[in-house]
Amino acid sequence: MTNNDILRRLRYTFELNDDKMIQIFASADKEVTRAEISEWLKKDDQPDYKPIYDIDLAVFLNGFINIKRGKKEGEQPKPEKKLNNNIVFRKLRIALGFTDEDIVEALDLVNFRISKHELSAFFRNPTQNQYRPCKDQILRNFIHGIQIKFRGEKDAED
Repeated sequence: MTNNDILRRLRYTFELNDDKMIQIFASADKEVTRAEISEWLKKDDQPDYKPIYDIDLAVFLNGFINIKRGKKEGEQPKPEKKLNNNIVFRKLRIALGFTDEDIVEALDLVNFRISKHELSAFFRNPTQNQYRPCKDQILRNFIHGIQIKFRGEKDAED
């Protein structure tokens, strides 16, 4: 999954308009313009398409956590310069306040079965033996599952 695809799917799932997206970035101390958001949301075959870099998506996800869970006192977490699916998955889990059961339930909505044991491997430290990289298919299915959960089956796009 590309960063742009993740951003588009989250915008759709949570019905985020441009103003709300600008507010999310601002809550993580980054100013973005409506034009930047528009370019990031375009499909990659459109002429004005611009890729959203890892650090900018990390800022968005940090802001999403701040909006959903409340902003922590003191210094804000530094956005990661390099993202992977495990980090994106973890940040979405934090923002939504999901437990293992909630994630398994969201994946069940798209007929994707995973055990809590398999799931916990995605949230471990990469230096641990039990750590497993999260593949695109799992992240895509999770985001699709939360689309169904928050928007309903008939509204969920593939």
